[in-house]
Amino acid sequence: MNIISLFSGAGGLDLGFEKAGFKTIWANEYDKEIWETFEKNFPNTTLDRRSIINIPSSDIPDAIGLIGGPPCQSWSEAGKLKGIEDHRGELFFEFIRVLRDKKPLFFLAENVSGMLASRHSEALKNIKNHFIDSGYNLSFKLLNAHDYKVPQDRKRVFFIGFRKDLNITFQFPKGFSKKRFLKDVIYDLKDNVLSAKDKNYTNGNNCKIDNHEYMTGGFSTMFMSRNRVRSWDEPSFTIQAGGRHAPLHPQAPKMKFIEQNKRIFVPKNEHLYRRLSIRECARIQTFPDNHKFYYNNLSAGYKMVGNAVPPNLAYFLAKKIIEDLSSIYLNKTQELTNILMPSNLTNFENEYISNRQIISSKI
Repeated sequence: MNIISLFSGAGGLDLGFEKAGFKTIWANEYDKEIWETFEKNFPNTTLDRRSIINIPSSDIPDAIGLIGGPPCQSWSEAGKLKGIEDHRGELFFEFIRVLRDKKPLFFLAENVSGMLASRHSEALKNIKNHFIDSGYNLSFKLLNAHDYKVPQDRKRVFFIGFRKDLNITFQFPKGFSKKRFLKDVIYDLKDNVLSAKDKNYTNGNNCKIDNHEYMTGGFSTMFMSRNRVRSWDEPSFTIQAGGRHAPLHPQAPKMKFIEQNKRIFVPKNEHLYRRLSIRECARIQTFPDNHKFYYNNLSAGYKMVGNAVPPNLAYFLAKKIIEDLSSIYLNKTQELTNILMPSNLTNFENEYISNRQIISSKI
């Protein structure tokens, strides 16, 4: 079940989709600090290292799905009612450009919750309209990853669409009542962590567990303005892309309130306050331990982990997409054949029309 991936980062989305039964055959990532991590964790995926701006759609293989987390560089520009050609160079619209040119059966795009701010309302409306005008039934929702077996409060927005000729409207899966917390995922790591080398360079192979090392250095006034400690029986704060803003380890007591916008570490317990390690952040993001992150400076490691979509969340969304597609392949084979035949029937669709039970076995 071949898909293509844009703005792939360290592969959180791809990992979740592969667990659900998809295969990323082609991916795009422009950040050179991520290339080694993606290529070594996805050796069977072709990684195109060019900027998406410079990649013609003809260079991208056909697939049934398109996934990615496209950033939006300019909300003011995104809010202007311009066509895709006039938005060239804006990365969110490059995602839509590829979607229109490749016409996969479905797409998924993820973005930060900040785009829901009222000042961005025109931009959000414009982006939604572009997805709809591209020929897709659009579903849109703000999700908290903690509802999907991720031990972290992490709110992100998702755009998911099926091609209109499939007559499917995606319904977001319900979250789980049973939650996961910090003790469930990082308690066993508490005693064997390493601090970074000088200037926050990596310990490399000296880490007993891959990437189990934490950034050192002072804490900003902004960081010290809020409590940054969650207890073992709580979900983590959002794992961010900046290592200096990483949450503190739950071994420490909650920070002591002094006055508005000022807290301190509890006296005589200062030694307990350290940032979560990169591996601890990866566990909280639900990356498996065999997903290794490659970097020279720890800042790049935290960035890769913090920017990723939690694989568990990606898995539950991907699983629902497969369930929706199975209703087409298992119950409406002839209808689907009439829609797709003959010119735009991909190898994937040929395979599943002739052997429909393969999809159902993935559910």
